[in-house]
Amino acid sequence: MQVATSIFKAYDIRGIVPGTVDEAVAEGIGKAFGTIALGQGETAVAVGRDGRLSGPSLSAALMRGLAAAGIEVIDVGMVTTPMLYFAANTLCHSGIQVTGSHNPKDYNGFKMVLAGRAIYGDDIQAIRVMMEAEIWALKDGGSVRTEDVTAAYQARIVSDIKLARPMKVVVDCGNGIAGATAPAIFRAIGCEVTELFSEVDGNFPNHHPDPSKPENLRDLIKALQDSDAELGLAFDGDGDRLGIVTKDGQNIYPDRQMMLFARDVLSRVPGGTIVYDVKCSQRLAPEIEAAGGVPLMYKTGHSLIKAKMKEVDSPLGGEMSGHIFFKERWYGFDDGTYAGCRLLEIVSKAPDAGALLNSLPTSFSTPELNVPCAEGEQHTAVAALVKAAHFDAPAKISTIDGVRVDWPDGFGLIRASNTTPVLVLRFEGQTQAALDRIQADMLVLLRSVKPDAEFAAPAH
Repeated sequence: MQVATSIFKAYDIRGIVPGTVDEAVAEGIGKAFGTIALGQGETAVAVGRDGRLSGPSLSAALMRGLAAAGIEVIDVGMVTTPMLYFAANTLCHSGIQVTGSHNPKDYNGFKMVLAGRAIYGDDIQAIRVMMEAEIWALKDGGSVRTEDVTAAYQARIVSDIKLARPMKVVVDCGNGIAGATAPAIFRAIGCEVTELFSEVDGNFPNHHPDPSKPENLRDLIKALQDSDAELGLAFDGDGDRLGIVTKDGQNIYPDRQMMLFARDVLSRVPGGTIVYDVKCSQRLAPEIEAAGGVPLMYKTGHSLIKAKMKEVDSPLGGEMSGHIFFKERWYGFDDGTYAGCRLLEIVSKAPDAGALLNSLPTSFSTPELNVPCAEGEQHTAVAALVKAAHFDAPAKISTIDGVRVDWPDGFGLIRASNTTPVLVLRFEGQTQAALDRIQADMLVLLRSVKPDAEFAAPAH
């Protein structure tokens, strides 16, 4: 079968519809995934889709492929990615979500869980090889049945969350799939909710559903200022990431959210290992230690963080991009709605939620900066940077994912994106002067191996 190799990403399969992803590709993925699943003793696979316009046709083709491979398909319909993960934890052990996540509206793709673990890297390439050679095994006995997980999912969250007092919040779903369920769940835990853009619309007519980009939070900030609500919550297109905005318009980035979550989780899991990615603030590790936990910095990538959490039996993990993973009281997968509920549970104990969030340690930092590269060049550039990186003490160099250099007053990071041909840079300083110095030093290092490096707007 002819298939574009570019769609097989590090953590998922994703491309433009119908250019590189179409019904034939979706059906082929179903046949290949079904063959691999049966080979591992998995007989049932849950399938969900987000609110994209191409979702119905692609998920139907995917389910045809799975059924042709002899799989019992459980169609959970139009749901958030976390709700698909919930289905793959409660109805069966494997699942595929048809989602373009936060990408532009003409994208779509597939996030996959096999026998209880998110698959990535070589596992995704194995699907590509099987599709190209058409070496899947088709079997009779496949079937498709529908199941609605909404009530069970909401009940599971509501039974777990206890607010100390009622709260007023604004929820911006950006016309993504979270709009179908998140506002009702926040009301069910005791919130008064003002909704923005809850109507699921794959054209995303108001703003792009990506809360990691400040421009997508403007409507939420304005709605907060025009109302008596305390906090604003924003979700990405498939509902697995969370953005938080305070009454005074401050964006509480996920690494600061993690400080609050770590304190709370470690009060019940003393000595727990908290996993976070290399893009997170230098201020996070001391907060984890102060709360009695063990900080563990790891590679960026939601599948990689989940795998590391399993390995070290971590109760909590998080990424700067907004993926937060609760194992304590939950299933260990990233879920924007559930993370929002956990956050509200904590801040409801304070008389002023915004003041509590704004009091979390912070620094001067850049947003994520991207340096465009030729296809594959980002990986060779990072290999060269690892060899070239020499900084005098007290600098500490980590090469777990690119080059991260920590000084006593801040850090600099240059890493290769696993999803697009760019280098990802981030700089932080405890003062503006420290930030400026660190950024200058890191750019000297970068230009020693890539003299033509120029910044571009972050890609999707």
